[in-house]
Amino acid sequence: MKQYSYGLIGNGTSAALVSHDASIDWLCMPYFDSPSVCGRVLDEGRGGYFKITGINATKISQEYVRHTAIIKTRIETADGIFDIYDYMPRFILRNNHYYCPAEIHRNIRVVAGHPKIKVELKLKPNYATAGALAKRENEHIKFITESGEYHSYYLYTDLNFDAVLDGHEITLPPSSYLVLAYHEKIRPFNADRNYTEFERTKGYWLGWVYATQTPSAYREMIIRSMITLKLLMYQRSGAVIAAPTTSLPEIIGEKRNWDYRYCWIRDASMIIELFSRVGHDRSGYRYIQFILNQMLLKHDNIAVVYGINGEKVIPERTLDHLSGYENSRPVRIGNDAYKQTQNDVYGDLLEAIYTYFAYHHKGGFHFDQELWTVVRGLANHSMQVWDKPDNGIWEYRGQTQHHVFSKMMNWVAMDRAGRIAKMIGKDNYATSCFKKADEIKKDILAKGWNPECKAFTMYYGSADADAAVLLMPHYGFLPADDERMKSTINFCYEKLMRDGFAMRYTHDDGFGKPENAFVICTFWMINSLYLIGRKEEARELFDNVLTSANHLGLFAEGYDPRQKRQTGNFPQGYSHMAFIQTALLFATDYHWGPAEIS
Repeated sequence: MKQYSYGLIGNGTSAALVSHDASIDWLCMPYFDSPSVCGRVLDEGRGGYFKITGINATKISQEYVRHTAIIKTRIETADGIFDIYDYMPRFILRNNHYYCPAEIHRNIRVVAGHPKIKVELKLKPNYATAGALAKRENEHIKFITESGEYHSYYLYTDLNFDAVLDGHEITLPPSSYLVLAYHEKIRPFNADRNYTEFERTKGYWLGWVYATQTPSAYREMIIRSMITLKLLMYQRSGAVIAAPTTSLPEIIGEKRNWDYRYCWIRDASMIIELFSRVGHDRSGYRYIQFILNQMLLKHDNIAVVYGINGEKVIPERTLDHLSGYENSRPVRIGNDAYKQTQNDVYGDLLEAIYTYFAYHHKGGFHFDQELWTVVRGLANHSMQVWDKPDNGIWEYRGQTQHHVFSKMMNWVAMDRAGRIAKMIGKDNYATSCFKKADEIKKDILAKGWNPECKAFTMYYGSADADAAVLLMPHYGFLPADDERMKSTINFCYEKLMRDGFAMRYTHDDGFGKPENAFVICTFWMINSLYLIGRKEEARELFDNVLTSANHLGLFAEGYDPRQKRQTGNFPQGYSHMAFIQTALLFATDYHWGPAEIS
């Protein structure tokens, strides 16, 4: 099985991929969606990287420091052993301000002997369209873009500047550091400050994990997935990105390559709903504030996808000078999904708001008039579009259809808006919402059901299976023991399963027939089987899909059952969220349905 041999580090400002042999092969600074400065993952030859190599290395191992976002890479060499600790600082200052600068820390500690290294610092700013001119200064080495959009980067280190820049062999002292920062530091940086920031970052993550409500079963993998999801949350705005990468291909060598460094309302809302259930209410609150900032006026509609600072236009273009991951062209930046119509977003967002309120209404959360205006705005938009065709959850770039999942999520929108209205004493509005929900449900039951397939299918009149309809029990649209639901699950199982993994769908979507399974869809299938009583089979599939995580427990978007390898952007928030939901379903009395008010 071929996995992505990377770990993720980050701090809510940006993120980076660190390879199993201590090379930073993907780094965008200063923010998640900034141009890459290290992009070797998308072009082996010209992409740029930052590697620490052990001279005469004999063995390399890698793991996360327990319950943190710090990666430890141990390199054993003929002359000794040393550890590299890679992380991006994140901790809380005395004024409750989060310190999460755009910088990477690489701390080196000798374990035994007198090991030697060389540093390869090959920065290629602006998606490798420019080189970086190095200038030695008193406290740091400054790198400046040679052409194109201006950026500068600062390397702070207690190793010899010339040896680092020239790639000369260095015999390691007991401890040392290399810090690559986007901003020049104001205070002098030294080993003491570096050590303090390491310990404070470690303490932050240990405290955050301590506040996470997890069962004992699958605890370590759940914690790793929770930390990974946290790393996708942008500190400045509360946005949640789908993944920290672009153009890692769904199918190796083909064109299904997309930029996921943005905030899809659907993905983010599902993740925040989960966070509300496991004790992290602050993340939910910050996401709600992000939404409020996008809907400041009553005529504002919610977008399908936003930039991390709330941008509504994210034009898509290709970077034709890059060869792509394993020659999978094109490399894309931006995402034209912002132009699409995806009518499910109203239900996704109202579900997240409702769940947050349901779990935290006794903890001081105040459902104020501004949020009530947003709820009514979302519900009103849903009423206007629920019977219209759209591009659907899978973002078809061709003809729109009356997708069953989108219709169902508009039922969710009306149901949750009604529940919220009832909670705050707006009974008349609640009644009108529930009435509309009943109308939508009757329409779906009449037109979304295919009597020949004996299943709810992808869209009205379709005979194609769609993994998204497996979420009907999750949202409470139909109970899992409903005969129509059982039949739909069996139909999807027959049509979508490939070697223990589930496809989204199997028909031609304009890019050909998909060949890769989706990790999230596999977990949806496992949940469905479990809920209809096929528990042993569900657990077997669950154990199988866990093998698709890489050496650090990270899931990609997809899995190619033919080549037995991870595919798609990495790590994928959707996949980690779905794993946690399934683990909670197996290990607890996790309520698979609408949150109940306590």
